Amino acid sequence: MNEDSRADRRSPVGEPVVRADPEVTGERAAEAVGFDPDDPESVAEAAETVARFAAGDVGDEDNVLMLRGAAACAALVRGVGSYKAAAERAGDDVSVAFIRKWARVHDLPQAIRRQVASGRIAPSAAKHVARLGGTDRYLLAWATIDGDLTVREVRSVASAVNDGADVESAVRETGVELGHLGVRLPLDTYVELRRRASNQTVEPGALVGEALDDYFAGEPE
Repeated sequence: MNEDSRADRRSPVGEPVVRADPEVTGERAAEAVGFDPDDPESVAEAAETVARFAAGDVGDEDNVLMLRGAAACAALVRGVGSYKAAAERAGDDVSVAFIRKWARVHDLPQAIRRQVASGRIAPSAAKHVARLGGTDRYLLAWATIDGDLTVREVRSVASAVNDGADVESAVRETGVELGHLGVRLPLDTYVELRRRASNQTVEPGALVGEALDDYFAGEPE
């Protein structure tokens, strides 16, 4: 699996890959700020950014600036070597827990961070998505979008999974069925899909799943 398919992050820490993409953030892409944990001046800038972030200068409705704060947290941790040292560097009002949870948001896979930047997943919900690992992160992220989950519901699912529940059962408790996705097809494609599914006595989703598996196996991401 390549980086974008994995649930752990391998792209450079602090690099504004998502925030600098005009297709995601529009004109604000030009405002993207990167942080280099190997550059003392950049680490100092990250510490200042984290301090402002922790002070509440950025509202939850500003997804792009929230992601910048998360990037600063991650870069600061790498730059000084630990969560504790990062909190000390950022100032007395910044806790280890604050830095840890936002650094984890920055470490979410790019596919999820793109949804945070676009506003489809609230940063406050992303904090709870980031509490999970592996494929569970993707499943909760997509359930958040497809089921229009509240932050409280996302938090509840993440807590249940961390307590030992499987993610499918935890999401089902919110009334959302994982794997259920509504799509709009060209009418000719829709008719043909329904015709073939009926003739084969299968659900349309089974044919779509097989076709997508073949597509994903043969195409680079």
